[in-house]
Amino acid sequence: MAALGTLGLVCPGASAQASTTAKASAVSSSVKACGSVNLRGVSATDDSGNPFHSSKLVCFDGMLIRYGDSAITYSNPPASYATAGKLLFDQICASCHGSEANGISPSGAASIGPNLQGVGAATVDFWITTGRMPAADVAAVEAERKPPRLSDKQALEVAAYINSLDPSVPAVPTPNLKGADVADGASLFALNCAACHTITGAGDALAFGTNAPTLQNRQITAQQVVEAMRTGPANMPRFSGNLSDAQVRDVVAYVTEKIQHPSNPGGAGLGGVGPVAEGFIALLLGVGGLALICFWIGERS
Repeated sequence: MAALGTLGLVCPGASAQASTTAKASAVSSSVKACGSVNLRGVSATDDSGNPFHSSKLVCFDGMLIRYGDSAITYSNPPASYATAGKLLFDQICASCHGSEANGISPSGAASIGPNLQGVGAATVDFWITTGRMPAADVAAVEAERKPPRLSDKQALEVAAYINSLDPSVPAVPTPNLKGADVADGASLFALNCAACHTITGAGDALAFGTNAPTLQNRQITAQQVVEAMRTGPANMPRFSGNLSDAQVRDVVAYVTEKIQHPSNPGGAGLGGVGPVAEGFIALLLGVGGLALICFWIGERS
């Protein structure tokens, strides 16, 4: 990868050309040395996950290698991963998503799973590494056996294969949390995330039987938080243009530092369920305890 980075061509002139194309169609762009890149999953806002509007762009031999800025670096899995990824896909994914990952069965009918072409490597990596997409074939599901989990490398291999069918973005992100503003992240979280995940990140039930998962789980990585914000899994909106990479990085820092590791300076955190529930518990125990004491005093009198 280092060698590719050295040989990679950062093309400002071609980038400007792609910028015009991206703003006009916001669907796809073709740049010499970068090849054809599907931009359906990103906006044309600078430094917000669009490779042709990022501060850093590295392409080589018709492939997008990486892009981003000082806040977040997006990298596509190595092309060499695609062969192993196809084998994994054929074994555990094709029965639902079709042999070409296009959501179409060999007979031409719609398959169980949706079309995966054009979703970007970050989407595939998120669904596999978080366990949201079971790594099992239909027979295993019907037999009610717990499906095996893929490793992080295997997730990237599947992502590399799917992305080779229709090179797309967003790529897999790596946030740089060292320069993050946690205070700004707290404000952005309250404005954009707390309505569903609650202000403490405990998660909550939503409409029609859906729910926003807890963010207090320390197994949730910074990379997965960025992937969720940039891809919008399930009912979650996609934050592709309204938040810059720096702002996303600030939210991620707040989630991984403060929500997953609360300080609770006031005493017991009571599970971090929020001020209303905590106030109810305090009222129940406090007033209830005082009532019992008063009743005891009255009985002794």
